[in-house]
Amino acid sequence: MECRPGCGACCIAPSIASPLPGMPAGKPAGVPCAHLTPDYRCELFGRPERPAVCAAFSATPALCGDRREQALERIEALEAATRPA
Repeated sequence: MECRPGCGACCIAPSIASPLPGMPAGKPAGVPCAHLTPDYRCELFGRPERPAVCAAFSATPALCGDRREQALERIEALEAATRPA
């Protein structure tokens, strides 16, 4: 599955523990990445500065659903389910 234009759920919902440009402490869950553009695209896409966790993300119908709202809900639920106690 290719990412749907105007989504950006994977750049908002999950936490990122590794440092990334402009966010040296990583990114908390629910906070938009500093590199998410106003039209919900990644300005680091395809660049070497892009975090490995982001490059490894694969959009799938099961995770992303049929629309942006489903993707946000599902990724938020996965983030909550895997958060350390």
